[in-house]
Amino acid sequence: MARLRAVSLLSVLQHAVGTLRATLVAIRERWQAYERKEARGLALLSAWLSPEQRSQFEKHNRFDVIGSESGKRYRICYGTSTNVYEMDGRDRVVLGWCFRPVGSLVAGDVMLAQKIALETDERATLMVARPFPSSLPPRAILPPAR
Repeated sequence: MARLRAVSLLSVLQHAVGTLRATLVAIRERWQAYERKEARGLALLSAWLSPEQRSQFEKHNRFDVIGSESGKRYRICYGTSTNVYEMDGRDRVVLGWCFRPVGSLVAGDVMLAQKIALETDERATLMVARPFPSSLPPRAILPPAR
């Protein structure tokens, strides 16, 4: 039977602290990389928004688009899923629409894809979108600090 080696409590704690420190550094680096991607996504989205849409987004973290075929108004809220709402003439939610591009994308990139899809090919977009009921007005979720 193998003998257990005597290990001091201090060396065990030093090893644990070193492992924890390395883990925290890795977490911080991943978060910083995500923040850079998020900032690039929001900058690209902003470049594609009309002045009115940009103003809406800066004030409310959402913007409205007009469907290419129906002329209906859709509200795209900050987020990556279940964030598109069909609006009526009184600024009330009619129905929610869930659609997004494939892949792990930041919110700005998803919202830009949703904007382009509705403004250029509304019919095809709604054919793949999943409707969801929404009796409450959409909440604007604050994006990470820009």
